[in-house]
Amino acid sequence: MINKLRKHICEYFVGREETVENLLICLFAGGHILLEGVPGVGKTTLASVLARSVDCDFGRIQFTPDTLPTDVMGTEIFNMKTGEFEYREGAIMHQIVLADEINRTSPKTQSSLLEAMAEGQTTVSGVKHRLPEPFMLIATQNPVEFMGTYPLPEAQTDRFMMKLSIDYPDESEELRMTRNMLEGKTSGTVESVMTAGDIIKIREQVAGVTIKDEVIRYARNIAEMTRNEKRFVLGVSPRAVLALVKASQAKAFMDGRDFVKPDDVKAVAPFVLGHRLTLTSEARIAKENKDELLRKLIHSTKLPL
Repeated sequence: MINKLRKHICEYFVGREETVENLLICLFAGGHILLEGVPGVGKTTLASVLARSVDCDFGRIQFTPDTLPTDVMGTEIFNMKTGEFEYREGAIMHQIVLADEINRTSPKTQSSLLEAMAEGQTTVSGVKHRLPEPFMLIATQNPVEFMGTYPLPEAQTDRFMMKLSIDYPDESEELRMTRNMLEGKTSGTVESVMTAGDIIKIREQVAGVTIKDEVIRYARNIAEMTRNEKRFVLGVSPRAVLALVKASQAKAFMDGRDFVKPDDVKAVAPFVLGHRLTLTSEARIAKENKDELLRKLIHSTKLPL
């Protein structure tokens, strides 16, 4: 079923299969995704195709500087007939939500997503509203335009399980993308190959994947290496270790195993940890590469026996 879903998404989203693989890892692990790429490379298409492929309710929030928290969370409106306030749902009340260009809105509106991402609920006027399950937030941002944007604070960036980058397609991919468009094979024509109920069951199975203490310690040791690296402003948080373990379980499950190997941790670590790290000013002046530095730390971490 998972292989069928992976192939189905790749029919409509033309790009690196590794991106689709990591997207599904986050979906099955119950995490959220930060997608980065220049305009027009298929970030919105990928989110839409995923939602349609798993028959989930899809919502999109186009963030702008004047977007308000109530647009996201919803608000209460007074009903003159009943004399009571009624809750009107915001855009967050969907199973898969695309937060498009999240860095274009104010920090106050960005922060309205935190409760939903961490607890699967939103609070309006003191009343908690559960989000539909399975819930997943896919946020996008443009890496080249900085005028009029508000960089995500570390507290919010840390709540994304992975950050994925979508690059320009190569020649064969762009030709296939064009052919799909000419044949009418767009995100609006995607049929479902899985249901929301299937996703919930898979998440339960992923949570049951065995991971030994030695492998957990290996994941924790990678995190400790980032904390001891002086070229990083801060190392990754304990939340990052938990995300790394969950993603490793999903990776093992997708590979057909009921136990996690150190190679699973090593495979997902760059995508789970990279966006949580920031180079010091001295390291930036020295033109250090953050991704390459992280990769070296991962490979230098001693594997469990």
